[in-house]
Amino acid sequence: MSDMPKLWAGRFAKPTNALLDDFQSSIPFDQRLIQCDVMGSIAHATMLGEQGIIAKQDAEQITKGLEQILSEYHAGELTIDMGAEDVHMFVEALLTERIGEAGKRLHTGRSRNDQVALDVRMYARDACEHVSELLMTLLELLIQRSKEHLETIMPGYTHLQKAQPVTLGFHMMAYAQMIMRDIKHFENARAEADVMPLGSGALAGTTYPLNRERVAELLGFAEVTDNALDGVSDRDFLLSFLSAASICMMHLSRFCEELILWSTNEFSTAVMDDGFATGSSIMPQKKNPDACELTRGKTGRVYGDLMALLTVMKGLPLAYNKDMQEDKEAFFDAYDTLLKCLPTFTEMLRTTTFQKDEMYRSAGLGFTNATDLADYLVGKGVPFRDAHHVSGSLVGKCVKENRALCDLSLDELHEAHGAFEGDIYEAISLEACVQRRKLRGGPAGEAVLDSINRAKQWMKVHSPKS
Repeated sequence: MSDMPKLWAGRFAKPTNALLDDFQSSIPFDQRLIQCDVMGSIAHATMLGEQGIIAKQDAEQITKGLEQILSEYHAGELTIDMGAEDVHMFVEALLTERIGEAGKRLHTGRSRNDQVALDVRMYARDACEHVSELLMTLLELLIQRSKEHLETIMPGYTHLQKAQPVTLGFHMMAYAQMIMRDIKHFENARAEADVMPLGSGALAGTTYPLNRERVAELLGFAEVTDNALDGVSDRDFLLSFLSAASICMMHLSRFCEELILWSTNEFSTAVMDDGFATGSSIMPQKKNPDACELTRGKTGRVYGDLMALLTVMKGLPLAYNKDMQEDKEAFFDAYDTLLKCLPTFTEMLRTTTFQKDEMYRSAGLGFTNATDLADYLVGKGVPFRDAHHVSGSLVGKCVKENRALCDLSLDELHEAHGAFEGDIYEAISLEACVQRRKLRGGPAGEAVLDSINRAKQWMKVHSPKS
């Protein structure tokens, strides 16, 4: 373990057991917080100097020392002591080693409890923004692909049974709505993280005349926490991130499931680019949609991260408990998983081709125009329930005779109901079934274009860079 003395060792008569040192060390994973930790410490030291709590000369010396540490870290020149207890102790011990007595004053009016809460909140804010940027890129692609396929007719499904004809553009925009909600979820998680906890101390604040609002200003926080107990023990913002991540992964997984189905020989409506598929070690003909399958699999991993932190937090009395050290690995794992899945999924979707003719042929099977046949009769004054029964009986007839509704002669239709006229065939064409559904939210080209335009306006408001 590290030769650096533990900064809290004064009360203890013997060193900690090597097993406990190894067991509780968090630096293997929390070292990624080093920038947040240093920036938070610079803001804290600046405020201490401004408030006269420590000498301005000491504050300046601390700030310069921390800036040097951060500079070395970014340059790849900083050797992180993996035997240190955590990143916070490592930075403070290294600073004190370098600048002497002034370094010992940095922790005035601060506890590791509010320090780690600060670091994780800062990291979570950036993580939410990064994920939102990746989601915006995916949303742009969905809009682009939707515009490409405004007239690509395909079957819509319920219960995985063919239901009504729609378009691929309409289908893409359904996922666009999901991604827009995902972006909102991460916006909300960021807003929860954007509250500055430093000044909470271990659990009861401090007697020093800190200027908490000044620290919040220096670090760009929207507000400060209003209760010290909650300030150090709250991890709801991480649960919100993990919840948003889980829902986002669920959306990706659903889309992946459809692409996997569509790329099968049975569907034959989507073709994965060779760059996003793999083969078999024994079957030379295979082309496996591994990018989709692995994304679908990693969804369970992110769910596990959410469940892990919920379980950690469920039985904790106020305020801080060592259990809460487990928050970071779950958070980092979910974040890292998103950083892998989103770009891969986006590029995979960008390069996927769709078989328009096969989609159209498939939409013509399974009586997807049966509802429109019933609606035709309603337009002729037939009550809907009667029209529904007539349409259902004609479908039954076609199933027995292996025919489609449009194959029925006008005489056969008249036998079912006298309201049928020659215009029925145009009314139940796939194109008419789609284009008549031009209500807001429908699959008609004009309705989908309106949806695209609304999504573009939404993006201008919600872009992380706006």
